[in-house]
Amino acid sequence: MDAFEQAEQVRYLRAQIPSFRCIDGCHDCCGPVTTSSVEIARLPPKSAAQREAALAEYNCPHLGENGCTVYAERPLICRVFGTTTSLPCPHGRRPETLLDPRIERLMQRFFVEVRQVLV
Repeated sequence: MDAFEQAEQVRYLRAQIPSFRCIDGCHDCCGPVTTSSVEIARLPPKSAAQREAALAEYNCPHLGENGCTVYAERPLICRVFGTTTSLPCPHGRRPETLLDPRIERLMQRFFVEVRQVLV
């Protein structure tokens, strides 16, 4: 899958993920994650020191004092957290309707087929 196809797949999958309201100030889903090179290219670069410091705290380097600093561009894995039974919110938050299992399978296949890198 080339970069254009990956970007199209990311765009499609993003549109399929239901949204829900998190608990203000919660960042339980903001640990180290992997993402496709297409998605990470849309995020501001972080230095090796910033990445190491975040990893030492089991956080994402894009987690700021007020939450996610890249929320609009957050990777698929971050968006899907809390929308499936396989990645539930520890606080019980979820959308009214969970992610369609067919879309979840497409997303899982995307994760397997596309090289993932640590954010």
